[in-house]
Amino acid sequence: MLVTDYQHMKVADFSELRNRLAPAGAEMHVVKNNFLKRAMADSGFADVSDQLVGQTAVVTGENDVAPVAKIFKIFATEFKIADLKIGFVDRTVLSTAELETLAELPPREILQAQLLGLLLSPATRFVRLLNEPGAALARLLKAKAEKEGAPAA
Repeated sequence: MLVTDYQHMKVADFSELRNRLAPAGAEMHVVKNNFLKRAMADSGFADVSDQLVGQTAVVTGENDVAPVAKIFKIFATEFKIADLKIGFVDRTVLSTAELETLAELPPREILQAQLLGLLLSPATRFVRLLNEPGAALARLLKAKAEKEGAPAA
């Protein structure tokens, strides 16, 4: 969940942001600060009532928060409106700086591929190391056969 200030947004801007968030599985809703404070207290979230001032909207979704934060950051940069106040991931409070760092991460699939490559790298090197003596012997026999003029087997 991301909490944002939408003070200078027009209806068209709000609709544009909602349209951009929809493909990422996120929704944006305007909420009253008192209702949000009460709901967060009843749900066991940390007390962040000091940051819930002004016009507040929440962005919620079932999927990963990183693409949503990225969409929001791009939108805020383009339109120069809508500031992130705070965010929550698994009931952990994230500051604006942490949300911006999260927005700069590559997509989850790329991170998973990078991790898999990192994990497979030692195994690949080990297999090459085990293969090398046999491959070197085969190259040596082929070179010797070619030098003697007989076709290599």
